[in-house]
Amino acid sequence: MSEKVKVGIWGLGRAGGGMHMREIEANKDILEIVAVCDIDAERAESFGKKLNVPYYSDPAKFLADKNIQLVSVATFSLDHIRHTRQALEAGFCAYIEKPIAASRAEAEELVELDKKYPGKLFVRQNRRFETCFQHVREIIDSGILGKVHTIKLCRNAFSRRDDWQTLLANNGGQLNNWGPHLIDHALQFLKYEVKSVWSELKLIAAQGDAEDCVKIIMQGKDGLTVDIEIFGGNALPDNIYEVYGSRGALLVETEDDIKLRYIEPDYELKPYPVNTGHPAGFKFADNAEIPWRRTTIMVEPKLKVNMNSCYRYVAESIRDGKEYPIKLAEALAVVEICDIVKSQSAFYNKELAK
Repeated sequence: MSEKVKVGIWGLGRAGGGMHMREIEANKDILEIVAVCDIDAERAESFGKKLNVPYYSDPAKFLADKNIQLVSVATFSLDHIRHTRQALEAGFCAYIEKPIAASRAEAEELVELDKKYPGKLFVRQNRRFETCFQHVREIIDSGILGKVHTIKLCRNAFSRRDDWQTLLANNGGQLNNWGPHLIDHALQFLKYEVKSVWSELKLIAAQGDAEDCVKIIMQGKDGLTVDIEIFGGNALPDNIYEVYGSRGALLVETEDDIKLRYIEPDYELKPYPVNTGHPAGFKFADNAEIPWRRTTIMVEPKLKVNMNSCYRYVAESIRDGKEYPIKLAEALAVVEICDIVKSQSAFYNKELAK
């Protein structure tokens, strides 16, 4: 068996000290943590001793540890590009946490780094491999819902959040927090062909000055509309997925089950002449005869991946030379949508704020 990919985690907050470590543990047959680094020396020491690996609070010493192969950049948002550059310049591969940049213009440095260090830069869009997202895509692709015209993506809650990610000065706000995940999903559904973007940002419950409510409506060139809601000021839960097509619909309340209502695939929806005379009550076309089917199924996509798979794809690319499935251009497309949203909001656009 080939050796494991050796990971150094830079930043030990919620992402690096929580999500990254859990995902590496889930892939411990191919990955191992060999060093950690955090600006908080006590936190670095605590994690280092717990994992029995070298720990650093000085980035220069961390980047001098030649036992590392892959640096996971999970530091503050505004440091992501700078730290990614430093990791690549030190000779390592780099796995950059979202948001990958504050703007598309800023992200141009990542384009140049990717050219300079080919095959060494990996972007973290781990929810691309969320099991529910995968299964919803499979159902849409099966055609059972007919031509899909509207998709709604929600991640709503009520939270009086008060950490650094609620501050504009820190590149905080839900557009940069949940936004990259759902925008990435939307672009996948739209096949990256976006005709228009409408958006609205609000601050309702969070304690900082960055938006905690995000509404984005993206229209594709083929008539598909994707409606994104990320509300930090919503006291009632919403379906996390809603998909509406010409022959049926699906709803997902949690990530466990998918509720479907669709027309029997063999039933032909024939055109009916429009009745221009006196209406026959509420009898319309063949409404009463349509053979509807209803079912609830477990979330079990055919493609056996989950959010832990992102790390595995990185490791297989480094160790085995396999192609990493998330292209930098796709992550840049997410940043471009964020730029459009920011341009439409007084939170970010000084002209609109006047």
